[in-house]
Amino acid sequence: MASFSERAQNVFPAGSNGEFNLPPELSIVIARGEGCRLWDSGDREFLDFSMGWGSVLVGHARPEVVAAVTAQVPNGSNFAYVTEQSLALGEEIVRLSPACEQVRFCASGTEATMYCQRLARAKTGKPKILKFEGAYHGANETGVTSLFPADPPDFPEPDPIAGGLAHKVKRDILVAPYNDLETTQKILAEHGHEIAGVIVEPLQRCTPPEAGFLEGLRAATRAAGILLIFDEVVTGFRLAYGGAQEYYGVVPDLVAYGKALGGGYPIGAFGGPAELMALVREDRLGDPDYMWVASTLGGNPISTAAAGAALGVFRQDGTYERLHGLGETLRAGMRRVLRDRQMTAQVIGDGPLAQIVFSDRPVRDYRSTQRGDGAKGRALMLGLFRRGVFLNPMGTKLYLSLAHDEKVCGELLDRLDDALGDVG
Repeated sequence: MASFSERAQNVFPAGSNGEFNLPPELSIVIARGEGCRLWDSGDREFLDFSMGWGSVLVGHARPEVVAAVTAQVPNGSNFAYVTEQSLALGEEIVRLSPACEQVRFCASGTEATMYCQRLARAKTGKPKILKFEGAYHGANETGVTSLFPADPPDFPEPDPIAGGLAHKVKRDILVAPYNDLETTQKILAEHGHEIAGVIVEPLQRCTPPEAGFLEGLRAATRAAGILLIFDEVVTGFRLAYGGAQEYYGVVPDLVAYGKALGGGYPIGAFGGPAELMALVREDRLGDPDYMWVASTLGGNPISTAAAGAALGVFRQDGTYERLHGLGETLRAGMRRVLRDRQMTAQVIGDGPLAQIVFSDRPVRDYRSTQRGDGAKGRALMLGLFRRGVFLNPMGTKLYLSLAHDEKVCGELLDRLDDALGDVG
C-alpha cells in the first residue's frame, strides 16, 4: 500500500499545494498541529516555523479560536451576506486601522491586494501599478511579477517570472527597487501620468524599510495624485495591533489584510476612506468609475468568528512586547550560532520574523538578497527540515507565533547549529 507521501506525490504536482518544493524523500502529510508543533501521518513531531505561512499567529488550535468556530458551526457556515460576526469584525478593523473608514471582506489576501489595485485604477482612470522588485502580493499578476527574477531587467521594466502573464504584465506593471526612494521618485516623475497606484509591503518579505523610505513614498505618491496601497497581509496584526500603519507611522490610501487576521481560517479584507470605498457601491453600477466587488465566501461567519477571537487574543496585554522580544531573541541567537560557526551571513527581519541570507553585504532590497549564496540557504533549510523543523525550504522567512517561547527558539538554534554542519 502506498504511503501518505507517495499518494501526495501522485495527486499534487511536486507533492504539495505550492511552493514547498521538497525532494520526494522529505515529502510529508500533516496530521495535526497544536501550539507551535506539528505531527505528520507517521506521528513524527516538527517544530513549526512556517505557521501556515504566517496565518496562524495565535498558534495552532488556539482555544479561543476553536471555541468561537465550534459555537458558530451549528448555526451555518456561509450566507454570502453580512452576519453578526462579520459586522463586529468590520467595525473593529475600521476602529484599529488608520487608513480604513469602510471595509469589504473577501476570501484571501491575494483577492484583497487585487481589489486594492482595481480600486486605484477605478479612482484614477489610469492603467498601471508600480510594485517593488522581490515583493509578493499574492498570486495575482502584480503579486508574482518580478518576484524571483534571475536576470532582472533595468527598472522600471517588469519580469513576468511565470507563464501566462507576459502580455498583461508588460502593459500594466512597473517595478522599482525597494528602499531606493530616489529611483522610485524618478519613475513616478516619468510615468506618473499612467500610474494609478503604488503597492508596497511596508516590511518587504523580511527586509525592513530604511529610515524615511515609507515617509518619502507617502509624500511622493500624494504629490503625484497616485494612491498608496499597503499590503498588510503579512504585517497586519504582526508588528502591532494597528499593523505597519501604527508601527511605522505612515498611513496609506488603501490597505489589504489577510493571513493572521483569520486566526488560521481563510479571510481577506480591504479598506480605505469612505469616499474611495463608495466606488464599490452597487447603486453606482453603470458609472464609469464603479468597481464590481463580490466574494462568495468573503466575510463568512466561520472565518469572521475565528478572526474576532484572534483579534481578542492580540488585544491581550503584552502581546506585541512578547512577539518582538521573541523575534529579537531568535535573530540574536542566529547571529551567535553563525558567528560561533565562523560563517558569514546576514540575519534580517523585524518583529516575529527572521531570515538568514548567506552574504557578506548588508541586505536592503531584492538584489542584495539575491547576491547571497542561495545554494547554502537551501541546504540549510533542507537540513533543518531533516532535523524536524517545519519551514519553507525556499529559504524565505521564519514565522514566530504567540505559541512559541524562548525554549522553542532554543531548540531551533540547537538544530540550526547542527544543520550548519551540512552547509560547509
